[in-house]
Amino acid sequence: MHPTPLPLSTWSQNVSPSPTLAIDAKTKALQAAGEDVCNFAAGEPDFDTPEHIKEAAIVALRAGKTKYAPTPGIPELRKAIVDRYAAEYGFSAAPEQVIVSPGGKFNCYLGVLAVCSPGDEVIVPAPYWVSYPEMVKLAGATPKFVLADDRTGFRLTPAMLEAAITPKTKLVILNSPSNPTGAVYSRGELEALVAVAVKHNLYILSDEMYEHLVYDNARPTCVATLSEAARARTILVAGFSKTYAMTGWRIGTTVAPLPIAKAISELQSQMSSNVTTFAQYGALAALREKEKTAAALKVMMTAFDRRRKLLHAELNRIAGISCLLAEGAFYLFPNISSFGLKDADFCARLLEVEKVGVIPGSAFGAEGYLRLSYATSDEVIQKGVTRIARFCASLKQ
Repeated sequence: MHPTPLPLSTWSQNVSPSPTLAIDAKTKALQAAGEDVCNFAAGEPDFDTPEHIKEAAIVALRAGKTKYAPTPGIPELRKAIVDRYAAEYGFSAAPEQVIVSPGGKFNCYLGVLAVCSPGDEVIVPAPYWVSYPEMVKLAGATPKFVLADDRTGFRLTPAMLEAAITPKTKLVILNSPSNPTGAVYSRGELEALVAVAVKHNLYILSDEMYEHLVYDNARPTCVATLSEAARARTILVAGFSKTYAMTGWRIGTTVAPLPIAKAISELQSQMSSNVTTFAQYGALAALREKEKTAAALKVMMTAFDRRRKLLHAELNRIAGISCLLAEGAFYLFPNISSFGLKDADFCARLLEVEKVGVIPGSAFGAEGYLRLSYATSDEVIQKGVTRIARFCASLKQ
């Protein structure tokens, strides 16, 4: 007889797997099996990490930078991050306020964990990045969703935020530029949201991972610079994955008020210790060798902007689809509700019939939409939208 399995924890039973990673994995498995798949699911640049960044890590590795480092990051990198914020936003911070963590995802989770307790509520604007609700639940808190759909440009309004706040609300998560929609809040819009958060004495987690990926003269806003009150309550999360094509390096950053930064560092010391030591020297080169880094980013942004416009135009030519033009990141979030089909079913059938991989909007808390990444080639975009158009036409018959 087999013994009765012991129960797993509440945390492991309640957490949901990442639907974006699951669909991307399924799409790549079809490609590995020889299928001609157009993959719009991946949330990472299709460019290699710039050579000067890779070389710096190689040099560090060969120089023996293979031992433990301080949990919150090597001093040189923390100082370079402080210098970056000062140069780009006029934001003054101390190196002690900086924590370098193994990936922006972990930075976000540690930020939630540092300020939220069981029974607290966290406002999560939808469409949201798929991991936010799970991070909140893993902290024992409760996510409270507020849907801002394409009628508001996928941007939360102060009135919507105000209506969602209860005596249990502890934190609001902001993400601009947004994954999954590519929406970018203006400085004025963020000032109005921060004013509501300050009024109700809330913490703010501002996920600015895509801050450098903006188009059409849109400008990123560092939320902590909006006021002294914002500075005192904002946890800034950013990183190297998207801007520098370093997704596999797993290097994220947090800048936070000193008490929160200390709490995050202490949590990390028990959960992961430091980011891979020699990898941090690659990140340091990304910040120090500015001309090389800027040149590499310009190449990426030129391609992303061209693909953004191409994919947007082609999607809007398809009867039944409407799509806003994103101002940031590398995603579009078209509305497919006119087809009367659940978005998860739409995506499953699209992959099966036409071999096109996209993510359903319901994975991001927004039924009736799709997320398509244009961090792929022009050829894949052209071929993919032709297949999507053919699939949509079959649904109308």
